[in-house]
Amino acid sequence: MGLSEILKSRRKELGLTLLEIANRIGVTEAIVQRWESGEIKTLRQGRIAKLAEILEVSPAQLMGWEESTANDYSNIKNVIPLPKTKKIPLIGTIACGIPIFAEENIEGYVPIPENIHADFCLRCTGDSMINARILDGDVVLIRKQPDVDDGQIAAVLIENEATLKRVYHNKDGGVTLVAENPTFAPMTITASDCVEVRILGKAIAFISGVK
Repeated sequence: MGLSEILKSRRKELGLTLLEIANRIGVTEAIVQRWESGEIKTLRQGRIAKLAEILEVSPAQLMGWEESTANDYSNIKNVIPLPKTKKIPLIGTIACGIPIFAEENIEGYVPIPENIHADFCLRCTGDSMINARILDGDVVLIRKQPDVDDGQIAAVLIENEATLKRVYHNKDGGVTLVAENPTFAPMTITASDCVEVRILGKAIAFISGVK
């Protein structure tokens, strides 16, 4: 496959629009459309590298070159090849009464290594989990399960809003949710409170950008 086929295929797999790619590279949407249609078959080296990064392929794969023509890093001891990936849904604002994996709740899809057993992910907002090294903007991978052990970090649904906290079970059947930041007070919800609380799953990993 050449540039146009790979661009179209990977763009759709990653759920990207022509405009999103154009904005990230700094060109017009029309230019990306011409790349995808095959009208433009060659790109400047800098744009090849940037487009390959966005599409999560190597420059050689993007342009349909033989891999032997690309830079070979396989003999460098501390370079680990990227694993095969799969995509899981990124859950945004959870609409009242709508199942969590309904289209209305999904912001997009995130590629993760195939060997990680996660069913969906959430984008962390705020600094309530900083002592667990989970920062604002990080994407947290969640394995779907209805309960977790005391002290484990979980995605918890409270009145249709998902939050990430350490979970502790109370004797009365309620839970206490504890942040990983001492400036946030623990939240205790008793069984008698008229508040819907549901554990969505256990946090098993997170993706953090370079800051």
